[in-house]
Amino acid sequence: MTHTPTSVSTGATPLSSTPRSTVRRGHKRSRTDRAALYDVLDSCLICHLGLVRNGAPVVLPTVYGRLDDVLYLHGSTGAASLIAAADGAPVSVAVTRLDGIVYARSVFHHSMNYASAVVHGTASPVTEPAAKREALRVVTEHVAPGSWEHARLPTRKELAATAVLALPLDEASVKLRSGPPNDDDPDVAGHEGWAGVLPLRRHWDAPQPCPLLADGTPVPPHVAGRDLP
Repeated sequence: MTHTPTSVSTGATPLSSTPRSTVRRGHKRSRTDRAALYDVLDSCLICHLGLVRNGAPVVLPTVYGRLDDVLYLHGSTGAASLIAAADGAPVSVAVTRLDGIVYARSVFHHSMNYASAVVHGTASPVTEPAAKREALRVVTEHVAPGSWEHARLPTRKELAATAVLALPLDEASVKLRSGPPNDDDPDVAGHEGWAGVLPLRRHWDAPQPCPLLADGTPVPPHVAGRDLP
């Protein structure tokens, strides 16, 4: 099965709950608007791809990219997990953004402020050359914006050695937590220790040039001016 990246969505269509995408624990933190799903996926760089292989669960971290309502994953054509997914094994992709640690008055109510998304479905291999190149552009520009125009593009041999999967965002759940601790009233009244949130701030450090670069090679704007997603 070959996938062509043609899915388009405005983000206005709500997420449709299914038995495996329905948030049960902490359901008040779930979100059903598709824009919230896009926000989580677009604000993170690493996902975890999960599937069952040879009767055992396998979970692998990998980079990804989103185009409209399709999530693209890539790896070596020899990767057993990608081969299994391309052959139709059901997959799950999880993405989490940590925004802070919540310090409560009780250990029980310690928590995290976060945004998370879980996508379920069956991935399709992207094999048509133009579609495959476009999918790799999406992944590259998500992780390292500006690189597709700056670096050498994949050769035919490199494309042949790279497997690309397309996972539709038809079945997904989103869960968020924000704000202060949710302490019990007796703890609020009787505990004098500090409680609150320690926010997590993310930033890029100064670029570190490759030692093989010629002296004086400038850092390109798409690296020097990089913003977090």
